[in-house]
Amino acid sequence: MSMNPGRPYSETHREPRQEAPPPLGMWQQVSPGPPVPPPAHRPIGLVPPGRKRSSPAGAAVVNGLLLIFAALVLGGVAVLVTLQLGTAALVLCAALALVPLAICLAGIRWVDRWDPEPRGALTFAFLWGAGMSVAVTLLLGPTVTALLSAGLDGASPDVVGPVFQAPLVEEAAKGLGVLILALSRRSHFDGPVDGIVYAGTVAAGFAFTENVLYFGAALTDPAGLGGLVTVFVMRGLFSPFAHVMFSGALGLVLGMAVAKGRGKSRLAGAFLLGLLPSIAGHMLWNGGLLVLFNDFFSFYFLVQVPLFLVVIAVVLGLRRAERAVTYQRLAEYSGAGWLTNQELEMVAAPRGRSSAIAWARGVGAGAGMKQFISTGVRLAFVRQRLRAGHATAFDPQLEVRLLHELDAARRRIITAASARRV
Repeated sequence: MSMNPGRPYSETHREPRQEAPPPLGMWQQVSPGPPVPPPAHRPIGLVPPGRKRSSPAGAAVVNGLLLIFAALVLGGVAVLVTLQLGTAALVLCAALALVPLAICLAGIRWVDRWDPEPRGALTFAFLWGAGMSVAVTLLLGPTVTALLSAGLDGASPDVVGPVFQAPLVEEAAKGLGVLILALSRRSHFDGPVDGIVYAGTVAAGFAFTENVLYFGAALTDPAGLGGLVTVFVMRGLFSPFAHVMFSGALGLVLGMAVAKGRGKSRLAGAFLLGLLPSIAGHMLWNGGLLVLFNDFFSFYFLVQVPLFLVVIAVVLGLRRAERAVTYQRLAEYSGAGWLTNQELEMVAAPRGRSSAIAWARGVGAGAGMKQFISTGVRLAFVRQRLRAGHATAFDPQLEVRLLHELDAARRRIITAASARRV
């Protein structure tokens, strides 16, 4: 069933950025009728010979256990931090740390808006960063600092800690959470953008707890409240995305490996490779003032700001590529009759999305339209995995299920639009 069954399926497809918004006024003429069965064409994704069909329920159990484990570790870290700072100081520092956290999460949400990741996966990412990554850092940090100080004879611990130990231990601890997501959330980890989103969420969680600790230390400083304000401005307002950028480099490399269908051993190699730019960026950030510059503002405007702009440019390029993949894969379904050309633009073109959602809200079907679009995007990436030959064992079944969910969402929108007309 289509929202515009009269429009031919054979029309030429153009790139999303070249298309005008779809003529949504045509939808207002649609009235509900007898359900039209989907086209006779069926998805061509098949389970490769010899592969066992894995169970989505089993994967859900594993993901649930990982989520519980991460939550328990964060609970333990929270107890330790409370004992260290006291309840009153913890509440104040946590409230302040929410400001940079909100900035980071808003940025990550913007990056993730084309193909939003599951809330459960993002929750695990945050919990891992805020809990497990911090726990590993607190446990291993002193030992690694001592080992590095012994190896770097004559180096001051004040330099070894922030410039060498922190990048090594923190990035490895955060990155391990991203690797776990790449292995356990394979059906929702499609490429570089997903890698950046998951890594950024892990990093945002880590930065939140780290900021609480830094703000708490500032409260005990002789400078008192003035010292706390200084630390808050420097960490919370001037550089809230620091950890997100460091870990994002690892997420980018892991996402590229996933997109190429690397096996588990290759993903481990990609993890180690991705740690290199992640650690290097962290070292530069922490050591810039100690090695390259004498004042903060020169370092900030000559290094930190340009680096941030480069990261934004990379993300924009990756999101454009992701949109192109969505358009190409859904065009296959359009050619087979599962989608009209109008619906293709509605799901895969930014302006088409905006117009579709605005129209749907006007007829009381905004939620249904968002579901239709998100289902279509997820379908495109399932199709991409099937085409690339590295689908999960249950992706063929998932492809069929998503096609029928797409049809069901379409029917709900048409029903809502027709009811509003009446």
